[in-house]
Amino acid sequence: MAETTTRAAQPRGFRSAELGWPELHRIPHPPRRLPLLGDVLGANRATPLQDSLRFARQLGPIYRRKAFNREFVFVWGAELVADLADESRFAKHVGLGVANLRPVAGDGLFTAYNHEPNWQLAHDVLAPGFSREAMEAYHPMMLAVAGRLTDHWDREQAAGRPVDVPGDMTKLTLETIARTGFGHDFGSFERDRPHPFVTAMVGTLTYAQRLNSVPFPALLRRAAQRNADDIAYLNRMVDDLVRTRRTAGGDGDLLDRMLETAHPETGERLSPENVRRQVITFLVAGHETTSGALSFALHYLSRHPEVAARARAEVDRVWGAAAVPGYDQVAKLRYVRRVLDESLRLWPTAPAFAREAVQDTVLAGRYPMRRGAWTLVLTPMLQRDPEVWGADAERFDPDRFDPKAVRSRPPHVFKPFGTGARACIGRQFALHEATLVLGLLLRRYELRADPGYRLSVAERLTLMPEGLRLHVERRAGGSATAAPVADSDEAPAASASRCPVSGAGD
Repeated sequence: MAETTTRAAQPRGFRSAELGWPELHRIPHPPRRLPLLGDVLGANRATPLQDSLRFARQLGPIYRRKAFNREFVFVWGAELVADLADESRFAKHVGLGVANLRPVAGDGLFTAYNHEPNWQLAHDVLAPGFSREAMEAYHPMMLAVAGRLTDHWDREQAAGRPVDVPGDMTKLTLETIARTGFGHDFGSFERDRPHPFVTAMVGTLTYAQRLNSVPFPALLRRAAQRNADDIAYLNRMVDDLVRTRRTAGGDGDLLDRMLETAHPETGERLSPENVRRQVITFLVAGHETTSGALSFALHYLSRHPEVAARARAEVDRVWGAAAVPGYDQVAKLRYVRRVLDESLRLWPTAPAFAREAVQDTVLAGRYPMRRGAWTLVLTPMLQRDPEVWGADAERFDPDRFDPKAVRSRPPHVFKPFGTGARACIGRQFALHEATLVLGLLLRRYELRADPGYRLSVAERLTLMPEGLRLHVERRAGGSATAAPVADSDEAPAASASRCPVSGAGD
Protein backbone atom coordinates (compact mmCIF):
# COMPACT_ATOMS: atom_id res chain seq x y z
CA MET A 1 0.00 0.00 0.00
CA ALA A 2 2.83 2.38 0.81
CA GLU A 3 4.32 1.88 -2.64
CA THR A 4 0.96 2.56 -4.28
CA THR A 5 0.58 5.79 -2.33
CA THR A 6 4.08 6.93 -3.25
CA ARG A 7 3.62 6.27 -6.95
CA ALA A 8 0.14 7.82 -7.00
CA ALA A 9 1.71 11.05 -5.77
CA GLN A 10 4.19 11.24 -8.64
CA PRO A 11 4.32 14.59 -10.48
CA ARG A 12 2.00 14.50 -13.49
CA GLY A 13 2.57 15.73 -17.02
CA PHE A 14 5.80 16.49 -18.86
CA ARG A 15 8.75 17.49 -16.69
CA SER A 16 11.73 19.03 -18.43
CA ALA A 17 15.05 17.61 -17.25
CA GLU A 18 16.15 20.73 -15.38
CA LEU A 19 13.25 20.16 -12.95
CA GLY A 20 14.39 16.69 -11.95
CA TRP A 21 18.18 16.55 -12.36
CA PRO A 22 19.87 18.90 -9.83
CA GLU A 23 23.29 18.53 -11.46
CA LEU A 24 22.18 18.62 -15.05
CA HIS A 25 25.25 20.66 -16.02
CA ARG A 26 27.39 17.52 -15.52
CA ILE A 27 25.56 15.72 -18.32
CA PRO A 28 26.93 16.52 -21.81
CA HIS A 29 24.81 17.89 -24.64
CA PRO A 30 25.48 18.39 -28.37
CA PRO A 31 27.65 21.34 -29.37
CA ARG A 32 26.20 24.40 -31.08
CA ARG A 33 23.10 24.64 -28.89
CA LEU A 34 20.92 27.50 -30.14
CA PRO A 35 18.94 29.95 -27.99
CA LEU A 36 15.22 29.07 -27.92
CA LEU A 37 15.63 26.24 -30.46
CA GLY A 38 18.03 24.04 -28.51
CA ASP A 39 19.84 21.10 -30.11
CA VAL A 40 18.03 21.03 -33.43
CA LEU A 41 20.92 21.50 -35.85
CA GLY A 42 21.28 18.41 -38.00
CA ALA A 43 18.12 16.82 -36.61
CA ASN A 44 15.74 15.02 -38.95
CA ARG A 45 12.09 15.05 -37.94
CA ALA A 46 11.53 11.69 -39.66
CA THR A 47 14.32 9.86 -37.82
CA PRO A 48 14.47 11.08 -34.20
CA LEU A 49 15.63 7.71 -32.87
CA GLN A 50 18.47 7.42 -35.36
CA ASP A 51 19.47 11.01 -34.59
CA SER A 52 19.56 10.05 -30.90
CA LEU A 53 21.81 7.08 -31.66
CA ARG A 54 24.19 9.37 -33.55
CA PHE A 55 24.39 11.76 -30.59
CA ALA A 56 24.83 8.80 -28.23
CA ARG A 57 27.95 7.69 -30.10
CA GLN A 58 29.34 11.22 -29.86
CA LEU A 59 28.43 12.08 -26.26
CA GLY A 60 28.61 8.81 -24.31
CA PRO A 61 26.41 6.66 -22.07
CA ILE A 62 24.35 9.54 -20.65
CA TYR A 63 23.61 12.80 -22.42
CA ARG A 64 20.89 15.40 -22.85
CA ARG A 65 19.18 17.13 -25.74
CA LYS A 66 16.97 20.18 -25.82
CA ALA A 67 14.22 20.78 -28.35
CA PHE A 68 12.67 24.21 -28.01
CA ASN A 69 11.82 24.55 -24.30
CA ARG A 70 11.97 20.83 -23.44
CA GLU A 71 15.09 19.06 -22.23
CA PHE A 72 15.52 15.28 -22.22
CA VAL A 73 18.08 12.99 -20.63
CA PHE A 74 19.06 9.86 -22.59
CA VAL A 75 20.80 6.83 -21.08
CA TRP A 76 22.31 3.76 -22.72
CA GLY A 77 25.34 2.68 -20.67
CA ALA A 78 24.95 -0.82 -19.24
CA GLU A 79 25.78 0.20 -15.65
CA LEU A 80 23.26 3.05 -15.71
CA VAL A 81 20.49 0.92 -17.24
CA ALA A 82 21.09 -1.85 -14.69
CA ASP A 83 20.52 0.70 -11.93
CA LEU A 84 17.36 1.97 -13.62
CA ALA A 85 16.03 -1.61 -13.57
CA ASP A 86 15.81 -1.44 -9.75
CA GLU A 87 12.04 -1.60 -9.24
CA SER A 88 12.31 -0.33 -5.66
CA ARG A 89 13.63 3.05 -6.89
CA PHE A 90 12.40 3.36 -10.46
CA ALA A 91 9.19 2.64 -12.36
CA LYS A 92 7.91 2.91 -15.90
CA HIS A 93 7.54 6.47 -17.11
CA VAL A 94 4.89 7.14 -19.73
CA GLY A 95 7.05 9.34 -21.92
CA LEU A 96 5.96 11.83 -24.55
CA GLY A 97 5.60 9.44 -27.48
CA VAL A 98 3.61 6.92 -25.42
CA ALA A 99 1.55 9.62 -23.71
CA ASN A 100 0.60 10.91 -27.16
CA LEU A 101 -1.16 7.58 -27.74
CA ARG A 102 -3.42 7.95 -24.71
CA PRO A 103 -6.25 9.51 -26.74
CA VAL A 104 -6.63 6.15 -28.47
CA ALA A 105 -5.31 3.65 -25.89
CA GLY A 106 -6.15 5.46 -22.65
CA ASP A 107 -5.22 3.41 -19.58
CA GLY A 108 -4.48 0.29 -21.61
CA LEU A 109 -1.61 -1.92 -20.50
CA PHE A 110 1.01 -0.05 -22.53
CA THR A 111 -0.12 3.53 -21.98
CA ALA A 112 -1.44 3.48 -18.39
CA TYR A 113 0.21 5.58 -15.72
CA ASN A 114 1.54 3.58 -12.80
CA HIS A 115 -1.09 4.90 -10.40
CA GLU A 116 -4.05 3.98 -12.64
CA PRO A 117 -5.79 0.91 -11.18
CA ASN A 118 -6.96 -0.53 -14.50
CA TRP A 119 -3.40 -1.45 -15.41
CA GLN A 120 -3.00 -3.95 -12.56
CA LEU A 121 -6.56 -5.20 -12.99
CA ALA A 122 -6.08 -5.87 -16.71
CA HIS A 123 -2.65 -7.39 -16.13
CA ASP A 124 -3.96 -9.86 -13.55
CA VAL A 125 -7.01 -10.77 -15.63
CA LEU A 126 -5.07 -11.25 -18.88
CA ALA A 127 -1.82 -12.84 -17.70
CA PRO A 128 -3.32 -16.38 -17.86
CA GLY A 129 -3.98 -15.70 -21.54
CA PHE A 130 -0.23 -16.07 -22.07
CA SER A 131 0.23 -19.27 -20.07
CA ARG A 132 1.61 -22.42 -21.68
CA GLU A 133 -1.88 -23.89 -21.97
CA ALA A 134 -3.14 -20.78 -23.74
CA MET A 135 -0.11 -20.63 -26.02
CA GLU A 136 -0.64 -24.24 -27.12
CA ALA A 137 -4.20 -23.34 -28.08
CA TYR A 138 -2.95 -20.42 -30.19
CA HIS A 139 -0.40 -22.55 -32.05
CA PRO A 140 -2.76 -24.09 -34.68
CA MET A 141 -4.15 -20.64 -35.52
CA MET A 142 -0.62 -19.29 -35.93
CA LEU A 143 0.07 -22.15 -38.35
CA ALA A 144 -3.10 -21.39 -40.32
CA VAL A 145 -2.19 -17.73 -40.76
CA ALA A 146 1.37 -18.66 -41.72
CA GLY A 147 -0.13 -20.93 -44.39
CA ARG A 148 -1.89 -17.93 -45.89
CA LEU A 149 1.45 -16.12 -46.00
CA THR A 150 3.25 -18.97 -47.76
CA ASP A 151 0.38 -19.34 -50.25
CA HIS A 152 0.82 -15.66 -51.05
CA TRP A 153 4.60 -15.98 -51.35
CA ASP A 154 4.20 -19.03 -53.61
CA ARG A 155 2.04 -16.93 -55.95
CA GLU A 156 4.53 -14.06 -55.94
CA GLN A 157 7.40 -16.43 -56.63
CA ALA A 158 5.53 -18.11 -59.49
CA ALA A 159 4.87 -14.69 -61.02
CA GLY A 160 8.55 -13.76 -60.73
CA ARG A 161 7.85 -10.92 -58.30
CA PRO A 162 9.80 -10.10 -55.13
CA VAL A 163 7.88 -10.23 -51.86
CA ASP A 164 7.14 -7.10 -49.83
CA VAL A 165 8.62 -8.21 -46.52
CA PRO A 166 7.38 -5.44 -44.16
CA GLY A 167 3.95 -5.36 -45.80
CA ASP A 168 3.52 -9.13 -45.66
CA MET A 169 4.83 -9.43 -42.10
CA THR A 170 2.35 -6.76 -41.05
CA LYS A 171 -0.48 -8.75 -42.64
CA LEU A 172 0.72 -11.93 -40.97
CA THR A 173 1.05 -10.56 -37.46
CA LEU A 174 -2.19 -8.56 -37.62
CA GLU A 175 -4.12 -11.66 -38.67
CA THR A 176 -2.39 -13.74 -36.01
CA ILE A 177 -3.23 -11.49 -33.05
CA ALA A 178 -6.73 -10.80 -34.42
CA ARG A 179 -7.57 -14.49 -34.78
CA THR A 180 -5.90 -15.83 -31.65
CA GLY A 181 -6.94 -12.98 -29.39
CA PHE A 182 -10.27 -11.84 -30.74
CA GLY A 183 -11.61 -14.40 -33.21
CA HIS A 184 -11.53 -11.84 -36.02
CA ASP A 185 -10.30 -12.12 -39.62
CA PHE A 186 -9.24 -8.91 -41.38
CA GLY A 187 -8.76 -10.70 -44.71
CA SER A 188 -5.36 -9.03 -45.08
CA PHE A 189 -3.95 -11.46 -47.66
CA GLU A 190 -7.00 -11.07 -49.86
CA ARG A 191 -6.56 -7.29 -50.09
CA ASP A 192 -4.51 -5.32 -52.61
CA ARG A 193 -4.12 -2.47 -50.12
CA PRO A 194 -3.56 -2.49 -46.36
CA HIS A 195 -6.67 -2.97 -44.25
CA PRO A 196 -8.07 0.37 -43.03
CA PHE A 197 -7.16 -0.71 -39.49
CA VAL A 198 -3.47 -0.74 -40.49
CA THR A 199 -3.80 2.64 -42.19
CA ALA A 200 -5.45 4.15 -39.10
CA MET A 201 -2.94 2.52 -36.77
CA VAL A 202 0.05 3.81 -38.75
CA GLY A 203 -1.59 7.22 -38.78
CA THR A 204 -1.94 7.36 -34.99
CA LEU A 205 1.62 6.12 -34.41
CA THR A 206 3.05 8.62 -36.89
CA TYR A 207 1.06 11.49 -35.41
CA ALA A 208 2.18 10.57 -31.88
CA GLN A 209 5.79 10.78 -33.01
CA ARG A 210 5.31 14.03 -34.93
CA LEU A 211 3.87 15.71 -31.82
CA ASN A 212 7.31 15.37 -30.22
CA SER A 213 9.00 17.39 -32.94
CA VAL A 214 6.92 20.58 -32.99
CA PRO A 215 6.93 23.38 -30.39
CA PHE A 216 3.16 23.92 -30.61
CA PRO A 217 0.60 21.18 -31.39
CA ALA A 218 -1.52 23.78 -33.21
CA LEU A 219 1.00 23.59 -36.04
CA LEU A 220 -0.36 20.12 -36.81
CA ARG A 221 -4.00 21.14 -37.11
CA ARG A 222 -4.73 19.13 -40.25
CA ALA A 223 -2.78 16.15 -38.99
CA ALA A 224 -4.68 16.39 -35.71
CA GLN A 225 -7.99 16.11 -37.57
CA ARG A 226 -6.75 13.08 -39.49
CA ASN A 227 -5.60 11.57 -36.20
CA ALA A 228 -9.04 12.16 -34.67
CA ASP A 229 -10.60 10.41 -37.68
CA ASP A 230 -8.18 7.50 -37.29
CA ILE A 231 -9.02 7.16 -33.60
CA ALA A 232 -12.75 7.27 -34.35
CA TYR A 233 -12.31 4.48 -36.90
CA LEU A 234 -10.33 2.31 -34.49
CA ASN A 235 -12.96 2.81 -31.79
CA ARG A 236 -15.83 1.93 -34.13
CA MET A 237 -14.10 -1.18 -35.41
CA VAL A 238 -13.35 -2.46 -31.92
CA ASP A 239 -16.83 -1.61 -30.64
CA ASP A 240 -18.31 -3.65 -33.50
CA LEU A 241 -15.99 -6.54 -32.73
CA VAL A 242 -16.95 -6.51 -29.03
CA ARG A 243 -20.65 -6.16 -29.82
CA THR A 244 -20.49 -9.22 -32.07
CA ARG A 245 -18.71 -11.23 -29.41
CA ARG A 246 -21.24 -10.36 -26.72
CA THR A 247 -23.96 -11.71 -29.03
CA ALA A 248 -22.23 -14.79 -30.45
CA GLY A 249 -19.83 -15.82 -27.68
CA GLY A 250 -16.29 -17.08 -28.12
CA ASP A 251 -13.90 -19.88 -27.26
CA GLY A 252 -11.97 -18.52 -24.29
CA ASP A 253 -9.57 -16.19 -26.09
CA LEU A 254 -8.24 -12.85 -24.82
CA LEU A 255 -11.47 -11.03 -25.61
CA ASP A 256 -13.50 -13.56 -23.65
CA ARG A 257 -11.16 -13.04 -20.72
CA MET A 258 -11.65 -9.28 -20.95
CA LEU A 259 -15.44 -9.61 -21.05
CA GLU A 260 -16.06 -12.47 -18.64
CA THR A 261 -13.18 -12.82 -16.16
CA ALA A 262 -13.28 -11.23 -12.76
CA HIS A 263 -10.14 -10.44 -10.81
CA PRO A 264 -9.33 -13.57 -8.75
CA GLU A 265 -9.06 -11.61 -5.50
CA THR A 266 -11.29 -8.53 -5.81
CA GLY A 267 -13.98 -9.82 -8.18
CA GLU A 268 -13.63 -6.61 -10.22
CA ARG A 269 -14.19 -6.68 -13.97
CA LEU A 270 -12.90 -4.52 -16.80
CA SER A 271 -15.24 -1.71 -17.78
CA PRO A 272 -16.54 -1.57 -21.38
CA GLU A 273 -14.34 1.46 -22.07
CA ASN A 274 -11.27 -0.30 -20.73
CA VAL A 275 -12.06 -3.42 -22.78
CA ARG A 276 -12.00 -1.25 -25.90
CA ARG A 277 -8.66 0.25 -24.88
CA GLN A 278 -7.11 -3.13 -24.16
CA VAL A 279 -8.30 -4.56 -27.48
CA ILE A 280 -6.76 -1.63 -29.37
CA THR A 281 -3.56 -1.99 -27.34
CA PHE A 282 -3.23 -5.67 -28.17
CA LEU A 283 -4.14 -5.27 -31.84
CA VAL A 284 -1.57 -2.50 -32.29
CA ALA A 285 1.24 -3.63 -29.98
CA GLY A 286 0.56 -7.30 -30.69
CA HIS A 287 1.39 -7.04 -34.35
CA GLU A 288 3.35 -3.86 -35.07
CA THR A 289 6.51 -4.78 -33.16
CA THR A 290 6.49 -8.47 -34.13
CA SER A 291 6.17 -7.62 -37.82
CA GLY A 292 9.22 -5.39 -37.51
CA ALA A 293 11.20 -8.08 -35.70
CA LEU A 294 10.43 -10.63 -38.41
CA SER A 295 11.29 -8.15 -41.16
CA PHE A 296 14.69 -7.31 -39.68
CA ALA A 297 15.43 -11.02 -39.12
CA LEU A 298 14.58 -11.85 -42.74
CA HIS A 299 16.79 -8.99 -43.91
CA TYR A 300 19.76 -10.36 -41.99
CA LEU A 301 19.10 -13.94 -43.08
CA SER A 302 19.08 -12.83 -46.72
CA ARG A 303 22.38 -10.97 -46.23
CA HIS A 304 24.09 -13.80 -44.37
CA PRO A 305 23.53 -17.01 -46.36
CA GLU A 306 25.84 -18.98 -44.04
CA VAL A 307 23.57 -18.08 -41.09
CA ALA A 308 20.46 -18.95 -43.11
CA ALA A 309 21.97 -22.32 -44.09
CA ARG A 310 22.77 -23.16 -40.49
CA ALA A 311 19.31 -22.12 -39.32
CA ARG A 312 17.67 -24.07 -42.15
CA ALA A 313 19.65 -27.18 -41.30
CA GLU A 314 18.42 -26.93 -37.72
CA VAL A 315 14.81 -26.70 -38.89
CA ASP A 316 15.28 -29.76 -41.09
CA ARG A 317 16.80 -31.76 -38.24
CA VAL A 318 14.38 -30.76 -35.50
CA TRP A 319 11.11 -30.77 -37.42
CA GLY A 320 12.02 -33.68 -39.63
CA ALA A 321 9.32 -35.15 -41.86
CA ALA A 322 6.40 -33.67 -39.90
CA ALA A 323 4.01 -31.82 -42.18
CA VAL A 324 3.68 -29.07 -39.58
CA PRO A 325 5.64 -28.55 -36.36
CA GLY A 326 4.07 -29.20 -32.99
CA TYR A 327 4.03 -26.55 -30.30
CA ASP A 328 7.00 -28.02 -28.41
CA GLN A 329 9.08 -28.31 -31.57
CA VAL A 330 9.21 -24.53 -31.98
CA ALA A 331 11.15 -23.97 -28.76
CA LYS A 332 13.74 -26.50 -29.95
CA LEU A 333 14.82 -24.18 -32.78
CA ARG A 334 17.55 -22.71 -30.63
CA TYR A 335 19.70 -21.33 -33.40
CA VAL A 336 16.69 -19.81 -35.18
CA ARG A 337 15.83 -18.16 -31.89
CA ARG A 338 19.38 -16.77 -31.70
CA VAL A 339 18.88 -15.24 -35.15
CA LEU A 340 15.73 -13.55 -33.87
CA ASP A 341 17.41 -12.34 -30.68
CA GLU A 342 20.39 -10.95 -32.58
CA SER A 343 18.04 -9.08 -34.93
CA LEU A 344 16.22 -7.68 -31.89
CA ARG A 345 19.55 -6.70 -30.37
CA LEU A 346 20.53 -4.56 -33.34
CA TRP A 347 17.06 -3.22 -34.10
CA PRO A 348 14.65 -3.63 -31.20
CA THR A 349 11.38 -2.62 -32.80
CA ALA A 350 10.23 -0.86 -29.64
CA PRO A 351 13.48 1.11 -29.49
CA ALA A 352 13.26 2.92 -26.17
CA PHE A 353 11.62 2.82 -22.77
CA ALA A 354 11.43 5.49 -20.10
CA ARG A 355 12.04 5.18 -16.35
CA GLU A 356 11.18 7.60 -13.58
CA ALA A 357 12.46 7.91 -10.02
CA VAL A 358 9.85 7.01 -7.41
CA GLN A 359 11.95 8.71 -4.72
CA ASP A 360 14.90 11.07 -4.54
CA THR A 361 17.88 8.96 -5.53
CA VAL A 362 21.31 8.96 -7.19
CA LEU A 363 21.64 7.10 -10.48
CA ALA A 364 24.60 4.72 -10.41
CA GLY A 365 25.99 6.68 -7.47
CA ARG A 366 26.82 9.67 -9.69
CA TYR A 367 23.76 11.52 -10.99
CA PRO A 368 21.23 12.89 -8.47
CA MET A 369 17.56 12.59 -9.46
CA ARG A 370 14.56 14.06 -7.74
CA ARG A 371 11.34 12.08 -7.35
CA GLY A 372 9.53 12.24 -10.70
CA ALA A 373 12.68 12.82 -12.73
CA TRP A 374 12.83 10.56 -15.75
CA THR A 375 15.12 9.39 -18.51
CA LEU A 376 14.78 7.62 -21.83
CA VAL A 377 16.73 4.39 -22.29
CA LEU A 378 18.00 3.97 -25.86
CA THR A 379 17.69 0.22 -26.27
CA PRO A 380 19.59 -0.07 -29.59
CA MET A 381 22.61 1.67 -28.02
CA LEU A 382 22.39 -0.35 -24.80
CA GLN A 383 22.48 -3.47 -26.96
CA ARG A 384 25.46 -2.14 -28.90
CA ASP A 385 27.49 -1.08 -25.84
CA PRO A 386 31.03 -2.18 -26.80
CA GLU A 387 31.98 -2.67 -23.15
CA VAL A 388 29.38 -5.46 -23.00
CA TRP A 389 29.05 -6.73 -26.55
CA GLY A 390 32.63 -6.21 -27.76
CA ALA A 391 34.34 -4.01 -30.30
CA ASP A 392 32.33 -5.68 -33.09
CA ALA A 393 28.97 -4.90 -31.48
CA GLU A 394 27.61 -3.52 -34.77
CA ARG A 395 28.17 -6.87 -36.51
CA PHE A 396 25.33 -9.39 -36.90
CA ASP A 397 26.32 -12.59 -35.07
CA PRO A 398 23.64 -14.92 -33.67
CA ASP A 399 26.26 -16.78 -31.61
CA ARG A 400 26.20 -13.87 -29.18
CA PHE A 401 23.16 -15.72 -27.83
CA ASP A 402 24.89 -19.03 -27.37
CA PRO A 403 24.02 -20.03 -23.78
CA LYS A 404 27.63 -19.67 -22.61
CA ALA A 405 27.86 -16.19 -24.09
CA VAL A 406 24.58 -15.19 -22.46
CA ARG A 407 25.75 -16.40 -19.06
CA SER A 408 28.97 -14.44 -19.38
CA ARG A 409 27.17 -11.11 -19.74
CA PRO A 410 25.76 -9.01 -16.91
CA PRO A 411 21.97 -8.81 -16.50
CA HIS A 412 19.86 -6.01 -17.95
CA VAL A 413 21.85 -5.57 -21.18
CA PHE A 414 19.25 -7.10 -23.52
CA LYS A 415 15.93 -5.30 -23.16
CA PRO A 416 13.89 -5.45 -26.39
CA PHE A 417 10.70 -5.97 -24.37
CA GLY A 418 11.28 -3.32 -21.72
CA THR A 419 11.96 -4.05 -18.08
CA GLY A 420 10.32 -4.88 -14.79
CA ALA A 421 6.65 -5.24 -13.91
CA ARG A 422 5.58 -3.16 -16.92
CA ALA A 423 7.56 -5.16 -19.48
CA CYS A 424 5.66 -6.58 -22.46
CA ILE A 425 3.00 -9.03 -21.26
CA GLY A 426 2.89 -10.68 -24.69
CA ARG A 427 6.61 -11.40 -24.97
CA GLN A 428 6.31 -15.19 -25.10
CA PHE A 429 3.48 -14.96 -27.63
CA ALA A 430 5.61 -12.78 -29.92
CA LEU A 431 8.70 -14.97 -29.59
CA HIS A 432 6.79 -18.18 -30.30
CA GLU A 433 5.05 -16.65 -33.31
CA ALA A 434 8.24 -15.17 -34.76
CA THR A 435 10.34 -18.31 -34.24
CA LEU A 436 7.60 -20.46 -35.78
CA VAL A 437 7.30 -18.21 -38.84
CA LEU A 438 11.05 -18.00 -39.41
CA GLY A 439 11.26 -21.78 -39.20
CA LEU A 440 8.45 -22.24 -41.70
CA LEU A 441 9.93 -19.75 -44.16
CA LEU A 442 13.44 -21.19 -43.92
CA ARG A 443 12.07 -24.68 -44.43
CA ARG A 444 10.20 -23.67 -47.59
CA TYR A 445 12.33 -20.99 -49.27
CA GLU A 446 15.75 -19.79 -50.18
CA LEU A 447 15.93 -16.04 -49.54
CA ARG A 448 17.61 -13.85 -52.16
CA ALA A 449 18.51 -10.27 -51.27
CA ASP A 450 18.44 -7.39 -53.71
CA PRO A 451 22.16 -6.53 -54.10
CA GLY A 452 21.31 -2.85 -54.44
CA TYR A 453 19.27 -2.60 -51.25
CA ARG A 454 20.73 -0.76 -48.27
CA LEU A 455 18.92 -1.03 -44.97
CA SER A 456 16.71 1.99 -44.38
CA VAL A 457 14.81 2.15 -41.09
CA ALA A 458 11.41 3.82 -40.93
CA GLU A 459 10.33 5.28 -37.59
CA ARG A 460 6.76 5.63 -36.30
CA LEU A 461 7.45 5.11 -32.58
CA THR A 462 8.27 1.55 -33.67
CA LEU A 463 10.98 0.60 -36.19
CA MET A 464 10.57 -1.19 -39.51
CA PRO A 465 12.88 -1.83 -42.51
CA GLU A 466 11.71 0.44 -45.30
CA GLY A 467 11.41 -0.77 -48.88
CA LEU A 468 12.68 -4.28 -48.11
CA ARG A 469 11.96 -6.70 -50.95
CA LEU A 470 13.27 -10.25 -51.25
CA HIS A 471 13.16 -12.83 -53.99
CA VAL A 472 12.16 -16.25 -52.69
CA GLU A 473 12.79 -19.62 -54.33
CA ARG A 474 11.00 -22.82 -53.35
CA ARG A 475 13.44 -25.40 -52.07
CA ALA A 476 13.57 -28.54 -54.17
CA GLY A 477 11.54 -31.18 -52.36
CA GLY A 478 11.23 -29.03 -49.27
CA SER A 479 12.80 -30.44 -46.11
CA ALA A 480 10.30 -33.06 -45.10
CA THR A 481 12.71 -35.95 -45.61
CA ALA A 482 15.07 -35.18 -42.77
CA ALA A 483 14.73 -37.20 -39.60
CA PRO A 484 14.14 -35.46 -36.28
CA VAL A 485 16.93 -35.46 -33.72
CA ALA A 486 16.80 -36.04 -30.01
CA ASP A 487 16.53 -33.05 -27.72
CA SER A 488 19.83 -31.26 -27.27
CA ASP A 489 21.21 -30.93 -23.76
CA GLU A 490 21.94 -27.31 -24.59
CA ALA A 491 19.74 -24.97 -22.56
CA PRO A 492 17.73 -22.30 -24.35
CA ALA A 493 19.18 -18.82 -24.23
CA ALA A 494 18.73 -17.07 -20.92
CA SER A 495 16.72 -14.33 -22.59
CA ALA A 496 13.90 -16.85 -22.98
CA SER A 497 14.06 -18.40 -19.55
CA ARG A 498 11.73 -16.17 -17.62
CA CYS A 499 8.57 -14.36 -18.48
CA PRO A 500 8.76 -10.59 -17.95
CA VAL A 501 5.21 -10.55 -16.59
CA SER A 502 6.81 -11.30 -13.23
CA GLY A 503 9.46 -8.64 -13.73
CA ALA A 504 12.28 -11.09 -13.04
CA GLY A 505 15.62 -10.18 -14.55
CA ASP A 506 16.13 -10.40 -18.30
